[in-house]
Amino acid sequence: MTATDPALTALAQGWCALSLLHGRIESHIERALEAEHNLSAREYSLLDVLSRQHDGEGGHLQMKQVADAVVLSQSATTRLVTRLEDRGLLSRYLCPTDRRGIYTDVSEAGLQLLAEARPTNDTALREALDEAAKNPELAPLVRAVEELKAPAAAA
Repeated sequence: MTATDPALTALAQGWCALSLLHGRIESHIERALEAEHNLSAREYSLLDVLSRQHDGEGGHLQMKQVADAVVLSQSATTRLVTRLEDRGLLSRYLCPTDRRGIYTDVSEAGLQLLAEARPTNDTALREALDEAAKNPELAPLVRAVEELKAPAAAA
């Protein structure tokens, strides 16, 4: 393959479209969450991931797993956890079976804020996808995203 190879050019154009769609969605959600709940999209994502933990086998995530789930470095995730902990939305504790491990739980206040913010997030996502679908370059990606959610909704 060369730099002028049509397949490589199409791949690069596809990546640019995907990046554009992601940026538009994230910006729209960010503005809505900040305006309505004083919550960033990353904070919302972290609360959402942590709220899905459970007490069963493998139910609590280690910080590395949390970082992977919210697509941040471990140090950025730790700073984000600290900010939310300072706001009373999270708490940290040592793993009972491995004193080196630190787990994070969403507090009652965090769960309440998440519940209040979820409709805002969902509406903003829908609005961003609807707007992006009007762009012929992004419309196929929007359809792909919508098809991905269909099996999860059926389950």
